[in-house]
Amino acid sequence: MSDRPPLFGSLLLAIDTCGPSGSVALARLAGRDLEILGQTELVGRTYSATLVAAVTGLLKSAGTHLRGLGGIIVVNGPGSFTGIRVGVSAAKGLAQGAEIPLVALSRLEILSRKSGVPSAALDAHRGEVFLRLERAGSAPAELLAGPKELTAFRPASVRVAVCDEGAAALLASAWPKTQLVKTPPPLAADALRLGEARLTAGASADLALLDGHYLRRSDAEIFGPKFTEADPSDAVADPLATGPQTA
Repeated sequence: MSDRPPLFGSLLLAIDTCGPSGSVALARLAGRDLEILGQTELVGRTYSATLVAAVTGLLKSAGTHLRGLGGIIVVNGPGSFTGIRVGVSAAKGLAQGAEIPLVALSRLEILSRKSGVPSAALDAHRGEVFLRLERAGSAPAELLAGPKELTAFRPASVRVAVCDEGAAALLASAWPKTQLVKTPPPLAADALRLGEARLTAGASADLALLDGHYLRRSDAEIFGPKFTEADPSDAVADPLATGPQTA
């Protein structure tokens, strides 16, 4: 990126529109301290109409403008398809237009870090969860899991962070020995704390390649004519053997 201010002392913006409600947050990085300057919560299903105005309001309240940012952090899923697309598209547009470094984070990883528990789950509806599982000796795995996948991988015991009743109920039924660590839903301010470290380390997404971290096909793919017959690849013997992995 050209003509960017050094990251230390910079303002950082975070965008999260993946869940039932969303948020944007602004922080100032001073040395090793991250000062949250403000956070605006967004009502679900209104992101396309309210997101840019919320970002503008935060920048104005801090007496700055878009090019005053040192970095942008976007939560790119898993969650609502529409919410993810709105948030990622907005973040990419802001970053590209003002030449600002951008990093993308998994909402599951943010929930895990917020709770202090390596594994985490979010309600994916339709009797499924978005699941992040710690694994000894390798990176955590993130996957979409229903009863079939949860039965195929039934740990003797595990602690899982949850922030909604849907995920808690499904895991309690499938894994009765699981300890559920109930945690408030992750917000944009939580993404700031995780993303700041990556921006400081010099990470920056390739905007041309950045997409949503969906973990599930869209409704058009699931219910469209192409997918009316069972796909043999859907049979999962070991969800951790085939599930997408993330650092």
